[in-house]
Amino acid sequence: MKEPALKREQMADSRPAVIALSGMVALAMAMGIGRFAFTPMLPMMQVDAGLSVAAGGWLASANYAGYLLGALSAMRLPIGSAGAIRGGLITIVLTTLLMGFTNSFALWIALRALAGIASAWVLIFVSAWSLEKLTPLRRPLLSAIVFGGVGFGIALAGFICLVLMQLQVSSARAWTILAAFALALAILPWREFSPQSQPVVHRTDTTSTGIRWTIDSTLMVLCYGAYGFGYIIPATFLPAMAKQLIHDPAVFGWSWPVFGLAAFLSTLAVSVLQKRIGNRTLWIASALAMALGVAVPVVFPGITAIMLAALLVGGTLVVITMIGIQEARVAGGPQAPKLIAAMTTAFAVGQIAGPISVSGLAHARNGFSIALLVASALLTLSAAALYWGHSRNRRKE
Repeated sequence: MKEPALKREQMADSRPAVIALSGMVALAMAMGIGRFAFTPMLPMMQVDAGLSVAAGGWLASANYAGYLLGALSAMRLPIGSAGAIRGGLITIVLTTLLMGFTNSFALWIALRALAGIASAWVLIFVSAWSLEKLTPLRRPLLSAIVFGGVGFGIALAGFICLVLMQLQVSSARAWTILAAFALALAILPWREFSPQSQPVVHRTDTTSTGIRWTIDSTLMVLCYGAYGFGYIIPATFLPAMAKQLIHDPAVFGWSWPVFGLAAFLSTLAVSVLQKRIGNRTLWIASALAMALGVAVPVVFPGITAIMLAALLVGGTLVVITMIGIQEARVAGGPQAPKLIAAMTTAFAVGQIAGPISVSGLAHARNGFSIALLVASALLTLSAAALYWGHSRNRRKE
């Protein structure tokens, strides 16, 4: 009689780890492949598909526009949460696979947009599912593991593309191989996302009053939008920038795995830093670090600067996302969901505008440099605005 009871206790103890790892794998697939696989694929498509930087910018923006549509539609889906997660995972596998079976730019645009929609569904509903189950346990590391899936997926996709470039695999074949990895990542947590364990996603009450706009809430929305514009240029073009400097894929191909590993490790470290220096100070420091990472390839051109940019931008990517949402919950009070929605919209507009700006400057001399310096300036201004707002609030207390 004691053995079954002991087994039940062991299973209960292991459940939080299973939940955290399932969420991590799902986000790794949705973000690492559904959203950001195009970044390490761009240099390969430039070589054998003749894709230009300008065309790459439009493909990236299509994916980010799809992500915005996915985020806006998530709360109104006519299917359950489990269906949204599973449907999103299947869609990412199929759209990734089909990228390797067509040379039509119009179809590529449509496929990347659909992948963006699906990745938003997976991110939103998996986050809700995992936080609902893990937050009451008060073990921040478990939640950090879930969101660390973003960096893990980026690093995984980067490593896969690095190996494929070394083997001189075509970009079309590379997309099909990525689809196979996406399928494997979808299968691993599939049973966890069953209709019996549907996540609870609270819909915003549209009949309640709107956001009470204050200086603080306005600054948060604007600064989050600046973050969207600032990070997305290196997050889209870093390997392509590295390829311009060094043509050997064994060297430039490391930029994206380094970016992903920095994002993964920083997510695990943030729970410790939050307790010591606070969210707002950490947001300011992260924005400045990202601004430095965005600007350093312009000031000190070279592969070393590219790798430093990968560390600084990758290391602050998920940190600012997590902190921004947490700060919005505090500042927004009862209207926190609407403030988060406003911030997400500003962020989405920023990350759509980033690649488009690069596309517009692609034929200009030092086009990359101009876009990167603008992004760095916006991030620096956002840090200054956050510092001013933080100081103003402290004087009021």
